[in-house]
Amino acid sequence: MSLRIPRISFDHSDQLAALCKAGGDSLRLNVLRALASDSFGVLELAQIFATGQSGISHHLKVLTQAGLLATRREGNAIFYRRALPQADSLGGRLHAALLEEVDQLVLPADVQARIGAVHAQRNAASEDFFARMAGSFQARQDMIAGLPQYRDSVVALLDALNFPKQATALEVGPGDGSFLPELAQRFARVVAIDNSPAMLDLARTRCERDGLGNVELKLADALQDECPSADCVVLNMVLHHLAAPGEAFKQLARLVNAGGSLLVTELCSHNQSWAREACGDLWLGFEQDDLARWADAAGLTPGESLYIGLKNGFQIQAQYFSRPTPDSRLTHR
Repeated sequence: MSLRIPRISFDHSDQLAALCKAGGDSLRLNVLRALASDSFGVLELAQIFATGQSGISHHLKVLTQAGLLATRREGNAIFYRRALPQADSLGGRLHAALLEEVDQLVLPADVQARIGAVHAQRNAASEDFFARMAGSFQARQDMIAGLPQYRDSVVALLDALNFPKQATALEVGPGDGSFLPELAQRFARVVAIDNSPAMLDLARTRCERDGLGNVELKLADALQDECPSADCVVLNMVLHHLAAPGEAFKQLARLVNAGGSLLVTELCSHNQSWAREACGDLWLGFEQDDLARWADAAGLTPGESLYIGLKNGFQIQAQYFSRPTPDSRLTHR
């Protein structure tokens, strides 16, 4: 008589073991730290950590299989970012605790420098595009979404915020200045900042033509240079041109006065990779969760959002993010 030995499942323990194994290597922990508010491709991570592509690919595979990383396709490239921990799933609390500890790490200076180099390469590509294509800017914008297609929705969202007449506004990356008349009408003072002289010239022409005397144009990088704060910071179709969108949220949040808002209009995630070459896009739109996660890390509170579907298959998301006042933080606690 033979005895039937019951099958023992190790699925749950295997999953926890994979999570522990993934966190048991210093390079993988530093990869998680580097991806705190950013996403990188394999070649970029190989550059950042000065290691071979096959080596970094192995580490990324281990982290992804453990559920610590998620991937996203951008055209022909695959980018890695942190996966959000799910508190109610197996290993969720361990996942969250690991990221909390990782965020206390300070990346080595040479790694930080190489991250800066990757961002500089992305920025250079974007700046070169706008320097070359300023003359055809509007036509290229219209290939995806011109301002007339979403202006009314953004204005409605802006008016719903009920800013007083003495409030101030700051538009980062105003393009040819098409939205500046709307801001000039609603705010006592408006500052428009762009790091492209060619694009700023287009905005200046608009201001002179429309007689926008309360608008000041400034050549600067809003993410690096000293810039004035404002009650409303506006970012219209700019985020997908920025090298590090998550980090940009943190830098822009510091420009929002307490009680003010960051108003973002952006493309939803899409797979039309031709936009990279034709329109200089670094990113193929974003998920709503991406914006919410970056806003939370920047100390901003998500507010109302609108979605505008376009006939060409693109979709636009418009949302504001509020910066709490010190009093509201105390009340919330």
